[in-house]
Amino acid sequence: MRKTFTKISLACSLLIFAGAAHAQSDTTAEFKPSGKLWGYAFGDYAWKGATDELNRGGSNQYTNVPLNANLFQWRRIYLGYDYNISAKFSAEFLMAAEDDWAGGVLGQPAAAVTVSTVTGASSSVNLGNNGDVLMNTKFSPYIKLANVRWKNIFGNTDLVFGQQNTPAFAKNGRNNQTSEELWGYRSIERTITDIRRTSSYDFGASLQGWFDKKGNFGYVAMVANGTGAKPESDPYKWFYGDVYAKFMNKKLIVDVYQDYTKIAWGTFVKGPNGPRYSDRNMTKLFVAYTVPKFTVGVEAFMNTITGDVAVTGVDKNTYYRTSKSMGEEVFVKGRITKSELGFFAMFDNFDPSGNLSNIVGEKNTASYAAGVSQYDPTTKEMFVTFGLDYTPIKNVHIMPNVWMNTYTSDLNSSDANSLNNIKYGAMNKNIRPNLGTDAVYRITLYWIYGK
Repeated sequence: MRKTFTKISLACSLLIFAGAAHAQSDTTAEFKPSGKLWGYAFGDYAWKGATDELNRGGSNQYTNVPLNANLFQWRRIYLGYDYNISAKFSAEFLMAAEDDWAGGVLGQPAAAVTVSTVTGASSSVNLGNNGDVLMNTKFSPYIKLANVRWKNIFGNTDLVFGQQNTPAFAKNGRNNQTSEELWGYRSIERTITDIRRTSSYDFGASLQGWFDKKGNFGYVAMVANGTGAKPESDPYKWFYGDVYAKFMNKKLIVDVYQDYTKIAWGTFVKGPNGPRYSDRNMTKLFVAYTVPKFTVGVEAFMNTITGDVAVTGVDKNTYYRTSKSMGEEVFVKGRITKSELGFFAMFDNFDPSGNLSNIVGEKNTASYAAGVSQYDPTTKEMFVTFGLDYTPIKNVHIMPNVWMNTYTSDLNSSDANSLNNIKYGAMNKNIRPNLGTDAVYRITLYWIYGK
């Protein structure tokens, strides 16, 4: 009996030990830290077939590029690394070189490049002051993303800290809901709010979550510097919010976005109006229908920038007035064949002149200038692009396409303010009666690696 009990005890001990060892083995096998190097690049051969003589495109990449210029150019190069630290934590890192027609890094003086036309003439093109081209006109990479994600910090919500995509463009690892993700052709052009330089990435903290377990309803909330990859430069923070819903088995997507920031608050201004108070708030709605064969998306926004427009008065004092902008975008993409051939098209209409007639109609207005160049109330823009997407193998795209932006003034330069008889053309040099168009014909190559 004693031997039998000893044998049973020994067997039970072995089973318990084996079970514990197996459990430990399973726990150890549950997660292994791992990382992945990835990237992509896109560039073009482009020929500029029409140009706006007034160069009203601001920071658009083909502004100031002379007529008949032809060029090979990079427009973006990415090198990223994603690392899974544990089951609860992951990290993201991305180096980027892009916007090569806008030079100067972190406040350096602008660079310039000489461009030859087909007629043999040459022209010096100023590369601006907001891009990634050094003084020697070479591409300069910078740190675009660097963040850590704490998964399911509570409920179905992740906490992300660091430099990351903003809610307007958030690729939160859960599912597609933003216009840029559904458009899918950033290699051709930005979406309308990105063209207007709504921050696509920023340094801050965000909560990204689902209201349900299937991801049909979700949100992103973020507070950040508002300076992109640059250090904080003022005491004001950007507040971003986004909520989205998916219906019909995730075929129909509805996404609502809001942001807010102060631009200047209590800033001294010489004159009788007291200090300047300026802020910005944008509301955006995006609706899309997507199935494997095609996707259609519609996006619209309203942006109010209080105290943005600096008015020089007849009395020589400076006054600040509000600009009101609206924009609409429609895009479609789809498959012509199952794998090799697709198509895409986008149309944007941008109207920043919501308060312009009031500004120029004031008795004291002598001239005015916008504080935020992308929202200059003087110039309306209509943008269109379309093309074909040939994919000889997965992750390699060859895309002949047309890029065209048309500019027009909301006011006639020869008309005048009835109260002070100052002509509108004298108030702002971009108030002109003529249309202007930048038209570029391209073959774009886009390839992805590591994904």
